[in-house]
Amino acid sequence: MGSNIDEEFFPIMAWGSTPGNPAVLSEMAECGINVAGFVVPEHLDAVSQAGLRAFVMDYRASGYDFQNIDPNVVRSNVQSLVREVGTHPALYGYYIKDEPNMREYPGLAIVTEAFLERTPEKIPYINLFPNYASQNQLGTDNYWNYVETFINEVNPPIISYDHYAIMEDEPLREGYFTNLEAIRLASVKYKRPFWNVVLTTAHFKYREPSFADIRFQVFTTLAYGGKGISYFTYFAPGFGNCRMSPIDQFGNKTQTWYYLQNTNLMIKMLAPTLLKLTSTGVYHIGEVPSGCLGLPNNALVRTIFGNGNFLVGEFVHSDGTNYVMVVNKDFKSSVNFRIELNDPKSRVRRVSSYSGHLEDMIDDGDWLAPGQGVLLQVAPKGI
Repeated sequence: MGSNIDEEFFPIMAWGSTPGNPAVLSEMAECGINVAGFVVPEHLDAVSQAGLRAFVMDYRASGYDFQNIDPNVVRSNVQSLVREVGTHPALYGYYIKDEPNMREYPGLAIVTEAFLERTPEKIPYINLFPNYASQNQLGTDNYWNYVETFINEVNPPIISYDHYAIMEDEPLREGYFTNLEAIRLASVKYKRPFWNVVLTTAHFKYREPSFADIRFQVFTTLAYGGKGISYFTYFAPGFGNCRMSPIDQFGNKTQTWYYLQNTNLMIKMLAPTLLKLTSTGVYHIGEVPSGCLGLPNNALVRTIFGNGNFLVGEFVHSDGTNYVMVVNKDFKSSVNFRIELNDPKSRVRRVSSYSGHLEDMIDDGDWLAPGQGVLLQVAPKGI
C-alpha cells in the first residue's frame, strides 16, 4: 500500500483525551510529546500553538455501532468533519476505534476508506488488542488472523497495538516479544509502519514504571522496527489504583514525566536515522524468548561479548548502509558489551542518543544501562 502520511515525522503520542489548555499542551511539548493524543475540533488551534499535532475525537469519526453501520451516514459525517478540520495544520488524523473485535472490521473499513478518500495524508487511527486478549475480545482464537484480517479488510495506513507487560509479580509478561514478532511480521509483509502503545501508568497488577521500564519498552519497539511510540497514559485516570502517570491526578509532574522526557529526547535524536531504516531481522542473544529467534549464521553480527541478554535488530538504511540496534534486556543491571562482526572489513559507529551524530566507539564496545538501547552503523572501513 502506498502511504501519503508524513514519513519525516516520528510520532510520540500521549494516548488518551487531551484538554485544550495551552499550559498543559506546552508542558506536553516540553516532555517531548509531539502528538497530543485525542482532542475535540475546537482545540486544534491551541494544539498548533504548542507546536503539536493531534487526532481529532468526534462522533462523526468514532460514534458508530461498527457492526451495524450506514455508509450514507458515514459519508455525510466524514464530509462534514473534513470540511471543518481537514486542512488544519495540527490535524494528524482522526480517532476511530480502540481495540476492535473482528466483527467490527467491515464497519471500520467503511469509515477508514471514507477518510482516506478525502484526506489521504491523515491517519484514521485504530488501535489493536494485544495477544493476551481473550477469544471473545478478538473475535478469533488466532492472533495472527486478527492482525492480518484487520490489514486486509480495513486497509489502515499504520498498524497500532498495545501490550502492557510490566507486572508487579514478574519482570515481564510472557508473550511481550511474541506480540512484537507478529506485529513486525505484519509491518514488513504489508509495508506499513507500526506503533506500539507502551505502559506509563501503574494500575491493576501493573507495576509503577521505573526508568528502565520506560527505556525497555521504547528501545525494544525500536529494535523491532517500530515507527511510533504511544504512552498509556500521560494523565492519571481518577479512579482505581492508577498511579505514577507522568501527570498525576492533581496535575503535578511525577518522576515518570522526567523518565519520559529523557527517553523522548533520545528518540528525537535518533529519529532522523530511524525513519530511514527498514527492518531486515531481529534476534536475541543469551536468553531467547519463546517464539523468537537466536543469532543466525548470516547476521551482520557474529557475536556480542558481554555478560547479558541482548536484543538485536538489523536494518538497511535508504542509502544502502546497514545498522543494528542492541538493547540490554535486563531491568536491573547495566552491562558492558563488545560487538564482533561477520565481515571483518566493516566497522561499527554509534549514532549518539544525545546529538544524533555518528561517533566512534572504543574497541567496538560500550556500556548499556538497564533497558537501554544503542543504534549502530555498520559500514565498510573508511566510510
